[in-house]
Amino acid sequence: MNLYFNRKLLLILPLVLAGCSGDTPQSEMPQQFDYSAIEPRQGAHSEAVADIDQLLQSFVDEKKASSVVGFVAKDGKVLYSKAFGWKDIEKRVPATVDDYYVLFSQTKAVVTVAFMTLVEQGLVSIDDPVAKYFPEIPNEVVTAIHEDGTYETRPTATPLTFVHLMSHTSGLGAGPAGELQRADRQTDFRPVGFGGAAPDFTPHGQHSGGGDYHARYLEEEMLALVKYPLGFDPGSDWNYHVSSNMLGYLVERISEMPLREYVKESVLDPLGMNDTDWYYEPEALDRFVKAYNAVDGQLQPATNIYSEGAVSREQSYSEGAIGLNGPIGDYAKFCQMLLNKGEFNGKRILKPETVELMTRVNRLPAQHSGAKGFQFGLGFELYNDDKKPLPQVSNTAYAWGGMLGTGYIIDPENHMIALFYLNMFRHEPLYPRFLSKAYQLGNDSAPEY
Repeated sequence: MNLYFNRKLLLILPLVLAGCSGDTPQSEMPQQFDYSAIEPRQGAHSEAVADIDQLLQSFVDEKKASSVVGFVAKDGKVLYSKAFGWKDIEKRVPATVDDYYVLFSQTKAVVTVAFMTLVEQGLVSIDDPVAKYFPEIPNEVVTAIHEDGTYETRPTATPLTFVHLMSHTSGLGAGPAGELQRADRQTDFRPVGFGGAAPDFTPHGQHSGGGDYHARYLEEEMLALVKYPLGFDPGSDWNYHVSSNMLGYLVERISEMPLREYVKESVLDPLGMNDTDWYYEPEALDRFVKAYNAVDGQLQPATNIYSEGAVSREQSYSEGAIGLNGPIGDYAKFCQMLLNKGEFNGKRILKPETVELMTRVNRLPAQHSGAKGFQFGLGFELYNDDKKPLPQVSNTAYAWGGMLGTGYIIDPENHMIALFYLNMFRHEPLYPRFLSKAYQLGNDSAPEY
């Protein structure tokens, strides 16, 4: 079954019509960012801005970051949007807020939101068994692997549902299932960039596990993945990453559109995220910041295969787990949409109750392989008293980020969003230091508008 054809279903109309509904009128929500608040001001607000400036510049001066950009908005008013460092150190090209960053796992939340638009259209339920739409999905769990490579299985205790995909509790590619895949491929199966070695070619897109790195379509990788049983019962543990690829593939099967096309029509285009994409024309390579590593107090050039892959002429592969790229201001629109309970740019993407469903219910079992206190909803980490980056972060906040150092937080109780972007494979944990200053700016300065 090849899903890459020109036929389009009329799946976006319900999203447009939904813009007239919702718990809060559109007029009461910021539909565009107000940048006037970042103009120079006196007093505590100005001091808080200067503190962030000094911090981010110090990251560059101390060679902890090649380029860094921060963004903070409260109630739709942009309190901070600045870049420091160099897009290209060797050519001395300064960084700007409009530079493109490789977003890696920030893709997951966007794809999850796209899937939830299908839920709102009544085409699927989050509690539906995935097998209803993809009969080949595994329904057995590995119990033993023998020395000769054969293995034993048992039926799953519960069907694999879309909740399991969105919360990374599906068991796909986990534990002993991953061992079987590695044995068959006779290679390290770890996803590219997640501890595994980068491929010795420039990838078309960002293939990250589940099948063949040379697959032209996401469908090929997912069909390869489901040849193996699960590593644990769905819902019984946490195993990050590949479930989002399966979710992206199911978006394709249900919408009958390529993932890239459906995500753009249902999320990116309505929000005005015009620079965010899996792929671009070749000339867009100049928009990307170059990748570096921080090693022993020095910055060393790193591979740029992911940005180079994004401007490839062969543009057939897009996955659900990683692959999006873009500037910080674009993704800030996505964050503000969620803070607005599902709408921005005059367009409603999700209903308020859908956003609540995604961001207020912990989907992980009481005992799991994640860190102590770690909670996860549908597409986002959920913060709570047991685990959050700062005391100022509220228990309604949710967040995630990307492997190269990008991160964001959406905090409804504090009415703010904050984003922080690096493009580095190896670096110190700089984001928490920025976040502390961002909350000081958002909560303590209280400028008059």
